[in-house]
Amino acid sequence: MKRIVLACLIIGSSVTAFAQEGLRSIDSDTVFLKSDTATLKSYASEYDPKKAILFAAILPGLGQIYNKKYWKLPLVYGGFIGFGYGVHFYQTGYKKYKNELFDMLETGEPVSPSGFDESSLRRIVDKYRRERDFFIILSAGMYLLQMIDAHVDAHLKEFDLNPNLQVSILPTMNNDLLTGRTTGISVILKF
Repeated sequence: MKRIVLACLIIGSSVTAFAQEGLRSIDSDTVFLKSDTATLKSYASEYDPKKAILFAAILPGLGQIYNKKYWKLPLVYGGFIGFGYGVHFYQTGYKKYKNELFDMLETGEPVSPSGFDESSLRRIVDKYRRERDFFIILSAGMYLLQMIDAHVDAHLKEFDLNPNLQVSILPTMNNDLLTGRTTGISVILKF
């Protein structure tokens, strides 16, 4: 049975469909209406997603500037500053306690100047190194996230929002025999 289904899938995927044979390739800025044509000005042609992601890869935040989303710059640079501070904090502690551990092992003293024994210092050094590496990974994630944001934002410039769209958020309370009284929030979209 599995072989028959697999064979049908292979044959079905190799067959070419000819249903839309009469259509030709058209520009994205032209709409064909029976015999008349109407050209539409595309707002999205000003923003190229490839350019946006390239700019964001070159300099973080430059993709957001290209998309004219200036309000996102404090979020991008605030994230980098916060993660950079975390990396610096844990790197400083890592160096401090690692040097104390090495000094304690060289001199043979049972207690370090900060009052920790050898096993405690090893745990502290491992914790600081692990947290520093975690913040480095978070910084790389922030870099990728701002690139993805610039790319998606350039794509969404083409998305046209209906001017008649109304969003209502209202508190609701339902009384049902099966579930009893339930409260919540209802979101009503009218377009």
